[in-house]
Amino acid sequence: MNKWISGARPRTLPAAVAPIVVATALAGHDWNLFRALLALCVSLALQIGVNFANDYSDGIKGTDDNRIGPLRLVASGSASAIQVRNAAILSFLLAACIGFILALQTSLWLIAIGALAISAAWGYTGGKNPYGYLGLGDLSVFVFFGLVATIGTYYVQTQHVTLTSLLIAIPMGSLSCAILAINNLRDRETDELVGKNTLAVRLGDRGARYLYISLLATAHIFAIATLQPWTALTLLALPITISLSRAILQGASKSALIPLLGKTGKLQLIFSALFAVGLLL
Repeated sequence: MNKWISGARPRTLPAAVAPIVVATALAGHDWNLFRALLALCVSLALQIGVNFANDYSDGIKGTDDNRIGPLRLVASGSASAIQVRNAAILSFLLAACIGFILALQTSLWLIAIGALAISAAWGYTGGKNPYGYLGLGDLSVFVFFGLVATIGTYYVQTQHVTLTSLLIAIPMGSLSCAILAINNLRDRETDELVGKNTLAVRLGDRGARYLYISLLATAHIFAIATLQPWTALTLLALPITISLSRAILQGASKSALIPLLGKTGKLQLIFSALFAVGLLL
């Protein structure tokens, strides 16, 4: 069981939780606990599904053979490719079933959005032309774990979309991208060797580091840009942001980036908690 927990990559799960928390806080008096929990389950199932799908696809391509970081089930031989593929499919099916229930309660358009999300999750590293190998993974994460997750969660509880719901989605997308960015920075050299041209590979080492720091800064800037006075509480997370930025600028690389990945996930949770409290106030 421990290998499957590790294979689900728990350090990436804040990307699935944070948008739901912040969007529910924005919903305020219109919040709906049942729908919020359904949205959370969908988001978590999708995140776990994409992690297993990446493990499977990169594993059978040989991309993960010399990878540093969390356990890769297929590459390490801890589980067969078929088992990991099935775990991904089951996660996506769970997300689809829960999402269908949510769509029946709100809008059938969510079915189409959910189908796109699952297709994007699989196509990241799967198929003949995975877009993650072309440097487009960051854009997909921003769209689905930022805009779609946040605005979608707000919509299912309030039945409408506002400019503020869009603005709060930007910090969530930026921090989710930061998790991917530091992950890709860690794997940049090995990814380049096997032809996986992530954005980190395309930008080079220095550019990838500046991208990561820019994503953290964007989160803070757009939290303030909501013009909700109490969202300034997110500045309490600034010491963590500065600490992470300093470590990246000082050249942390390879295995030294592993704890920073976990710290980035913690930053997203703390930031989203402060953001949510600010929106509630």
